[in-house]
Amino acid sequence: MSKTLLLIGATSDIGHATAGAYAAQGWTVLLTARNVASAERNRADLAARSGGAVSLHMLDVTDSSSFESFITGLPALPDTVVCVVGEMGEQERAQSDLDHAAVVLRTNFEGPALLLGLLAEKFEARGSGTIVGVSSVAGDRGRGSNYVYGAAKAGFTAFLSGLRNRLSQTEVRVVTVKPGFVRTRMTAGMKLPPALTAEPQEVGNAILAAADGSRPRDVIYVRWMWRYVMMIITAIPEPVFKKLRL
Repeated sequence: MSKTLLLIGATSDIGHATAGAYAAQGWTVLLTARNVASAERNRADLAARSGGAVSLHMLDVTDSSSFESFITGLPALPDTVVCVVGEMGEQERAQSDLDHAAVVLRTNFEGPALLLGLLAEKFEARGSGTIVGVSSVAGDRGRGSNYVYGAAKAGFTAFLSGLRNRLSQTEVRVVTVKPGFVRTRMTAGMKLPPALTAEPQEVGNAILAAADGSRPRDVIYVRWMWRYVMMIITAIPEPVFKKLRL
């Protein structure tokens, strides 16, 4: 009997690539999207390429009141859940538009944390499961250019760390993924450094290897250079950091 993946964020390029990596290994895939019509193309593509079972389910990650019924309505409690939802937002707009800032905070932190926390309870009760949260290097240190998004990702990273710590003596695993730059529709038109920029498929394969492959990991930077880049950035003294335009 094949294992089941629940992929939160089916319309994203990273989500599609990750679901494809699991489907290629024979996993049954449950995709979620707020707008299922927009995700149907990805579902059909995955089903055609893998020949496996791929279903699509409606989920608004900002609507926490729907989480319990969403989980109980799934065909099966998944073996692994991967959450890739994210909303970059616009920093300047978020500084004065509270509704916009709230969407960024809820989409990147509040919704994913509450949903994964609820799934963690069910995984713990069952005695098994793997939880993967895709966070960001932007959460490693706040920067003037995107601190609302970065603060949400910092919160999500801390939540995953705490959840992993609490469940460390159980059979439930928690994995944090920090992709760094990724060449997606969201970054289209941006000048990205090739050495620090991953492709969506690279991220998908890294998630599968860290979460359900032969080399399990707790925290991964998809491109190893990011670990050292962020070590340097986080070590810069605050008086110096304030003078940098990052």
